[in-house]
Amino acid sequence: MSVVSAAPALEAAAHAAGRMIEPGAFLGLLGGGQLGRMFTMAAQSMGYRVIVLDPGSHSPAGSVADEHIAAGYLDTHGLQALAARCAAVTTEFENVPAESLRFLARHCRVSPAADSVAVAQDRILEKRFLAAAGLEVAPYAVIATAADLEQDLAHLLPGILKRSRLGYDGKGQMRVERREELVAAFAQLGGEPCVLEQRVALQLELSCVVARGFDDRLASWPVAENRHAAGILDVSIVPARVPAHLAQAAREAALAVAARLDYRGVLCVEFFVLPDGRLLANEIAPRPHNSGHYTIDACITSQFEQQARVLCGMPLGDTALHGPAVMVNVLGELWARGEPRWEHVLHYPRAKLHLYGKHEARPGRKMGHYTVLADSVEEALRDAMAAREALRADAGIRA
Repeated sequence: MSVVSAAPALEAAAHAAGRMIEPGAFLGLLGGGQLGRMFTMAAQSMGYRVIVLDPGSHSPAGSVADEHIAAGYLDTHGLQALAARCAAVTTEFENVPAESLRFLARHCRVSPAADSVAVAQDRILEKRFLAAAGLEVAPYAVIATAADLEQDLAHLLPGILKRSRLGYDGKGQMRVERREELVAAFAQLGGEPCVLEQRVALQLELSCVVARGFDDRLASWPVAENRHAAGILDVSIVPARVPAHLAQAAREAALAVAARLDYRGVLCVEFFVLPDGRLLANEIAPRPHNSGHYTIDACITSQFEQQARVLCGMPLGDTALHGPAVMVNVLGELWARGEPRWEHVLHYPRAKLHLYGKHEARPGRKMGHYTVLADSVEEALRDAMAAREALRADAGIRA
């Protein structure tokens, strides 16, 4: 059981969290996307009721929640209605305004807290935090204004210019080879504060999802090996095919991040592995993560059930892996010729399909995922890739 105990008794957990929130209570959720949908379903399976606050009228989470408040994340009336009904509130994406979380925290339990989320909302703060925590990061420079482009940045080129805020799935960032491209990219990104990060040679990418409760107990899931395409996660392979000491180093680093942030909830840390075996911390996601979706089917406790457990002050669940698994994202381009033929996935008896209930499919949009379990990583990867290629072939997508 991958749970680290830091409190001697259950009573300590109840005291640290204020009180345990029993099933039957309303839980609030800021955000209506697929992460919120999966949290809602996990919480409901435990007997809780969920109210989603999201401005959209047809959101994945709102369609399965017990109630939906159609309001913006800074809407005072919407936030007041949520706070009045809910015993606790959580989020499903990191860019929820911090002031909204602080407002809600004056009325009910909020997890994660605004101050913890704020670090991950800003790449500049995030880089500085990771370095101060003793984690190695890729060489970088802060480009806050056009004047910062006048400094000597040759050692960081070729690089990636990333907008400091509101970037995800490869959005808000541009590859730059030369100084001229860097200047143009900064202007194209709106002249907003950015981080210029040296482009490093990668062997592979890893992620580790961890949880920390109000009683300071920690839990971690097996480290995932991730493949990306066009900046979007494509495939996660679990357990990662890396030496045990490297997986352990990633796990310890992610747990240290959660503790140093005084974080309460589920959190993911993404890493780069260099050809020489060094581990670089890349990003913090203060929420359940796409690379942790495999936990729904492949682990005793999913990241979403754990999110509900932490929010309600309940003991953390066991995160042990049932067996090797491969998770594949399902993107909107698969609908190019109509509804995909899901028998390509379900042909495999140990495959589990999850669709998010989104009404409009478009290229690059995450419409669902599937996870294939097997007795070995190689078998799971073989079957997952065979299903993927069959789906792509039907959609007319060439390799």
